[in-house]
Amino acid sequence: MDSVATIVVCAGLLIGLAYGAVGLLSGFCLMSSLRGWWAEGDSRLIRSYALALGVAIVATQLLAGSGVVDLTRSIYLQRSFSAPLMFFGGLLFGYGMVLSNGCGSRALVLLGRGNLRSLVVVIVLGIAAQMTLKGLIAPARVVLLQASQSAPTVLSLPGLLSTFGIGEAFARTLAAAVISGALIIFAFAHSPFLRAWGQIAAGIVVGLLVAAGWFATGYLGADDFNPVAVTSLTFIAPVADALQYAMLSTGLTLNFGIAMVAGVFAGSLVTALVTRRFHWEGYTSPRHMLRSIGGAALMGSGGAMAYGCSVGQGLTGLSTLALASFVAVAGILLGSAAGLRGVLRVQPLATA
Repeated sequence: MDSVATIVVCAGLLIGLAYGAVGLLSGFCLMSSLRGWWAEGDSRLIRSYALALGVAIVATQLLAGSGVVDLTRSIYLQRSFSAPLMFFGGLLFGYGMVLSNGCGSRALVLLGRGNLRSLVVVIVLGIAAQMTLKGLIAPARVVLLQASQSAPTVLSLPGLLSTFGIGEAFARTLAAAVISGALIIFAFAHSPFLRAWGQIAAGIVVGLLVAAGWFATGYLGADDFNPVAVTSLTFIAPVADALQYAMLSTGLTLNFGIAMVAGVFAGSLVTALVTRRFHWEGYTSPRHMLRSIGGAALMGSGGAMAYGCSVGQGLTGLSTLALASFVAVAGILLGSAAGLRGVLRVQPLATA
């Protein structure tokens, strides 16, 4: 591994350590946020998520606008994509997230706290993602992708604004300012959130970690002879890659995503031990385990189709202002809504 790749891997580990610690201390999670908001009337967590997204958009667009990071090299702004497949994948992921009672990133954080249910979720999610990306399900995904993909001339929200005769730089500034401004106003327009200093700090830190990931891979990892993938926080392909690396490390290479996954687990574990939050947890019934397995499988396959998860698309993807990410996130939110409300609502387990 050359020096540039080593720097990127170390950066991924550090970013993961920080995310794991913050995730454990704050409970940062989109599914928990939506459940608290819709079912319990407590919107502090969703406002923390909104703040994280607002900060991520501002910081990421500053990096892109100054030429530090070329976001067009990321998967979110690729020249062709399948909106129907990404939306469908988002639906599966959102519903699976409710079944498993948390997303992939949350499962990694809880695993560090001693939650053995999360170990099952992480393993099944990784296997399902690998099957969808490269395994048994991959041919079906490719067929659907080829049948429904398009190559739009406009790939991002700033690009869409530019079609109205607005300059590229102003379009980027306008789009970032309006969206991030609305998110930040929403976050702070709630007196209980203003008093929740931990949630405010979590939102700011997570948003900055997204930008740090872009900086690490897009700037520190910029090497014409051995370029690394330009990416940031995301937990579908990296979890799948981490499991594969754990089993078949010979001949494989460490990358930002694998190091980040390891960092999240380690950061949560150390924080749990230091704060005395570590305790073993398991399943209370076979039904509980089956529900988690089913949800993890949906998250793995759906996230692979949608090119990301509630963090990978919900924060990292949206920070690029890519139109494809808005499609994927719409699917995730609708799938989550179906699991939390309505006729397809996932009923709570009496013994869980």
